[in-house]
Formats: sequence, C-alpha cells, structure tokens
Amino acid sequence: MTVPSPPLATPTLLVYSIVAAAVLVYLPFMWVAFGRIQLGFQALATPRAMTDKLSPTAQRATWAHQNAFETFSIFAAAALMAYGTGVQSPTAGWAAIAFVVARTFYPLFYIANFVPGRSLMFGLGSLSTAILFVLSVRQVG
Repeated sequence: MTVPSPPLATPTLLVYSIVAAAVLVYLPFMWVAFGRIQLGFQALATPRAMTDKLSPTAQRATWAHQNAFETFSIFAAAALMAYGTGVQSPTAGWAAIAFVVARTFYPLFYIANFVPGRSLMFGLGSLSTAILFVLSVRQVG
C-alpha cells in the first residue's frame, strides 16, 4: 500500500511542524493567564504556588501547558532526527501533520475535561513522534 504524498515536501513539513508545535505550547496559557489574573496581582509573585488556588479549568490549562513543553522536546528531537537523516517518506510528513493536529486538540480536550479526546490526542501525538524516530533509525541503519 502506497501512502499518498502530503501537501508539502517532507523536510518542509518537518521544519514547519516544529515551529507550529513550539507555538502550540502557549495555546493553553491563555486560560492559565486568565485564571492567574482572577487571583489578583499579589498571587502573581509566586506563580508555581498558585496552581492549587486556580479554578479547576485553569488548573487543567496549567497541566496542559506543562505537558506541551514535555511533548515538544521529544517531538522536536524526532523531527530534527528525521530532517537530519534525510527522511523523505510521505509517512514522516503525515506524522508531522498528525502531531500538530493532535497537539492543537489536546489542550482543548484537557481544559474541557474530555478525557477520551485528551487521551486519544496524546496517543496520536506520541505515535507520530515514535514514527519519526523509527523512520530516522531505519534511514541510517
């Protein structure tokens, strides 16, 4: 079975997906900032200590924001490995697209407390990252 080509060349998609994923780290921060402002400016002096005082929605946004940093670093490594090893597979391009889509919806589902959607998006993002690692290792090995 042949995988159809994505809309852009694989190296281009890898680079753009890293940039998009970096921007998406801050998507949930809008809710975090709103929750922090509601606590007042004195609470801003200790932002890490205020998590327990935030509303449940703002707490979930904080956790989604933290998770975005964690997953970004692993994805960026995988995408850079694929780029650096010269992976040209359409599968790599689709994996990069899938990661960005998953990381767009992940914080929305997390903040909305829709656990099945959040879990599905986390799994899709993790699978996308794993695919890039595997394709990179196969490329050099």
